[in-house]
Amino acid sequence: MKHTLAQKILQNHTDETITSDGQIVRCKLDMILANDITGQIAVKSFRAMGAKKVFDKDKIALVMDHFTPQKDIASANQVIVSRQFAQEQNITHYYEGADCGVEHTLLPEQGIVAPGDLIIGADSHTCTYGGIGAFSTGMGSTDIAAGMVLGETWFKVPPTVRVEITGTPDRHLRGKDLILMLIGKIGVDGALYKALEFGGPVVDALPVEGRLTMANMAIEAGAKCGLFPCDALTIEYCHAHKRPDVNAPLAADPGCQYERTVTLDVTGQEPVVACPHIPSNVKNASELKDVKIDQVVIGSCTNGRYSDMLDAAEMLKGRKVAKGVRCIILPSTPAVWRKCLDEGLIELFMDAGCIIGPCTCGPCLGGHMGVLGDGERCISTTNRNFRGRMGSLESEVYLASPVTAAASAVAGHIASPKDL
Repeated sequence: MKHTLAQKILQNHTDETITSDGQIVRCKLDMILANDITGQIAVKSFRAMGAKKVFDKDKIALVMDHFTPQKDIASANQVIVSRQFAQEQNITHYYEGADCGVEHTLLPEQGIVAPGDLIIGADSHTCTYGGIGAFSTGMGSTDIAAGMVLGETWFKVPPTVRVEITGTPDRHLRGKDLILMLIGKIGVDGALYKALEFGGPVVDALPVEGRLTMANMAIEAGAKCGLFPCDALTIEYCHAHKRPDVNAPLAADPGCQYERTVTLDVTGQEPVVACPHIPSNVKNASELKDVKIDQVVIGSCTNGRYSDMLDAAEMLKGRKVAKGVRCIILPSTPAVWRKCLDEGLIELFMDAGCIIGPCTCGPCLGGHMGVLGDGERCISTTNRNFRGRMGSLESEVYLASPVTAAASAVAGHIASPKDL
């Protein structure tokens, strides 16, 4: 049988022979992830099972990123549970404090995940690692606890939707625009329990950090995972991020069967924005110039990497954030923060009138570091804009790339980068 990329990775982790989509297979796991919110629930389930030891202390990552630094007693107590568990089990990959970053940026950066891996995480955006060719998906905390004990779990082999991206992209078009365009086309349930497999000439040229952004939001289309092939760009990325052992390309078999193919031609396409209150409500940025904003957030597991910071800097250099607008910038890991400092971006952001925060998920989930009040509008590089996602039920969140978000910060309203 010729395999899609999803089938191929699952086949490499099971002793059963995969013959069709929908088949249930038991697979061995390469990495299991939880954070400060979900980790403490997984630990409680672990103990309720009567388990004494995790299956492999090197294959579990606990990242205290959602409320870092902890904002109140409840969030501090959540971390205590995971911290004590990590100490008890001698967990290798425990991150808190100065070495902690947003989990889905941190793990690829630290070489903890790699192409061909099978990864589960107690966070819906675990699908991010598909950007480097890993089958990664979110699960509930009880399933995570079982994975910690057994080192394996079951999967239903997902059908695959092939996404071909063609054409000549505008110089300001980014991975965020591409994934929003796709979600706008197929809807938030357009890939429900399916694998999205990306290809085409635009994808072939897309930097790995852009691929990670796109895979991150596969879940916003309902997908089980979003997958990119491991090619020369992926191998180069892995070598630069503590994985010199990654040298083999990984792709779907030619002639494999897809459920369907969706084609996006980006020629002439300008940057886009997802309007409230659903990621599929996508419009061109130039159509939204009458939308005034109160806040801009640039960061998160979707767009907090160094390339995202560079994109924001391009728009903010020599300019000022509009009066009355709060522009919050959250580099997503200490390494990204340090590089921004070393390369002068922190000074540039401060000169422009931005607020520079720690490496936290923070406002993305309405947690802290930028919660919205009644009637406020925010354009954000995060991944969800459901009602109340970033604070008040009466607030509005618009999703965009860092280029568009930063341009909007300067304009004081939603703006296309070309407006500057």
